[in-house]
Amino acid sequence: MGCTRADPAGNAILVASRDTWVSRTAECTRARTEEENAEVTYIITQPCVDVIDKACIEECPVDCIYEGERMLYIHPDECVDCGACEPVCPVEAIFYEDDVPDQWKDYYKANVEFFADLGSPGGASKVGKIHTDHPIVAALPPQETEH
Repeated sequence: MGCTRADPAGNAILVASRDTWVSRTAECTRARTEEENAEVTYIITQPCVDVIDKACIEECPVDCIYEGERMLYIHPDECVDCGACEPVCPVEAIFYEDDVPDQWKDYYKANVEFFADLGSPGGASKVGKIHTDHPIVAALPPQETEH
């Protein structure tokens, strides 16, 4: 499976494949515009809290999904908007940013601000589990984990 993006004419072009992405993360990240890097196009929301299934991590070709204490977060500078994570989430916690239900709109902020101190390490596997969460997540009571 590869990650594709559209060129200016709207044609799909291969950005990276799962097999080559690890060595090409910096190249592919530089290929994105600054405007794209400032946007989080996929958001992980409240249904992920206390579930942390990790199917999305396994599917992500760019290693941009980081594990917090109680939830997973998509790094806004490392995501290439391929959408591979969304359909594999068993609790339907991942949304394209324009499709986030109103009750979870604050999770846009949570996904962006989670990385304020961390910066962009170039892949979640380099960092491992981060033993903290965004305050929105940390303030939640324990969630039901039926899945």
